[in-house]
Amino acid sequence: MDRRVFVSCVWISAVLTWGLGTASSADAPRPNFIVINIDDMGYADIGPFGSKLNRTPHLDRMAKEGCKLACFYAAPVCSPSRAALMTGCYPKRVLPIPGVLFPASAVGLTTERRTVAELLKESGYATGCIGKWHLGDQPPFLPTRRGFDYYLGIPYSNDMGMAEEGSKSSLGDPIPKPNAKQRNKAGDEFGLYGYGQPPLPLLENEKVIARVKQDEQQGIVERYTTAAVKFIQTNRAKSFFLYLPHNAVHFPIYPGKSWAGKSPSGIYSDWVEEVDWSVGRVLDTLRELKLDSKTLVIFTSDNGGTPRAVNAPLRGFKGSTWEGGMREPTIAWWPGHIPAGTSCDAITGMMDVLPTFVRLAGGRLPADRKLDGCDIWPLLSGESKQTPHDVFYYFRGFKLEAVRSGPWKLHLGVAAPKAKAKAKAQAQPSEPQLYNLDTDIGESANVAKENPDMVKKLQSLAERIKDDLGLDGVGPGCRALGRVPEPKPLIGHDGEIREGFAPK
Repeated sequence: MDRRVFVSCVWISAVLTWGLGTASSADAPRPNFIVINIDDMGYADIGPFGSKLNRTPHLDRMAKEGCKLACFYAAPVCSPSRAALMTGCYPKRVLPIPGVLFPASAVGLTTERRTVAELLKESGYATGCIGKWHLGDQPPFLPTRRGFDYYLGIPYSNDMGMAEEGSKSSLGDPIPKPNAKQRNKAGDEFGLYGYGQPPLPLLENEKVIARVKQDEQQGIVERYTTAAVKFIQTNRAKSFFLYLPHNAVHFPIYPGKSWAGKSPSGIYSDWVEEVDWSVGRVLDTLRELKLDSKTLVIFTSDNGGTPRAVNAPLRGFKGSTWEGGMREPTIAWWPGHIPAGTSCDAITGMMDVLPTFVRLAGGRLPADRKLDGCDIWPLLSGESKQTPHDVFYYFRGFKLEAVRSGPWKLHLGVAAPKAKAKAKAQAQPSEPQLYNLDTDIGESANVAKENPDMVKKLQSLAERIKDDLGLDGVGPGCRALGRVPEPKPLIGHDGEIREGFAPK
């Protein structure tokens, strides 16, 4: 195995991997970009990936007109996944935290990396982020400080607010009353407040324009969609990048008033179907403005679905490094440039978005910083079927739990956790377990004993990351977290809006 396995996929190694004569992004016209990122969607929650419960006609059409990325990886949970998308790196390299960020956290995405929005802005793109950010809510970490001209959204998950205001219960459920211990639970530097979280804010740029209660929760998909359409219309004559990360379909479940109770499969399906409507509005707007042939759209999810979703045929759910925790239902659409009705089984992921977009935009990737992602335009355009990733690492927080090369995936041996019956499907094995994902996508048949040489090879590949990102803890290749002194919530428990964030 050559040095590329260790140094990952900077641009030049990708060129060497594909070989001379392979079409590159430089051959394609400069497009607009839209990323629609859903929260906690299951692999089989939409029609193109096998859903029998949810009606998703717009995503069905998107897949028929585009390419399904059947092996597109995110991260086990929200913040790390978004860090990979923004920076083109493994999450641990740029956001080394054990889980996710919470309100008023003292830390956020490293400031040592430029985001995809910053790089596209340097190439003359108008940039907008509409939806869930979840990379830090303190001023230096907000989207408007990380390359976006415009921001509208809840800066983290829709459950990170007060129980009394509906952030801990779905539409129609009783509002829980936290006990004194939950209400007063203190946080650490990551802001783990539990039920003591402050009110949930809705930001426009850097102003709090609403306190998100149940009515705001129920209208959030429509509000984001309306803003997204307006952004496209406003920037129709420019090159633009729109990042549309929905809070849906994360708990608490709040389908819009026009959608609640409409699906025969329940309230979760209502919200999936509203998301499909939102996708349809965005794509129809592009068609109406004759921008469809000029715009690359990617639809995906930030991590695997929870047990309320359908992850079949994958094993595991959100929070795990089984395929069900990290492999996402993803579609790439660009009529006239991405072959219609195609599917790609090559390893791709969130960290590939930045290098792909920047090169299609004619921009330059940072030469002084290590990227883990690759330009996957040859895959999207159908010019290649070969993944540029010789190896893929599955991190959960600080810990490397699995490694993949080709079809082979090895779950590394860890101490077996004490798990309840519902969690056993997600528990990591106490001994190394080997799976061939080409023949066993559900990770059901451990073939480690039959393939000892492959086990050793993958263990060796795992060891190669030890001196970079580290097998556990923070390795030398991890960048310092962004950090602020004395973090404060955007809305205090007393209802007072943080100084500088109140609208005039």
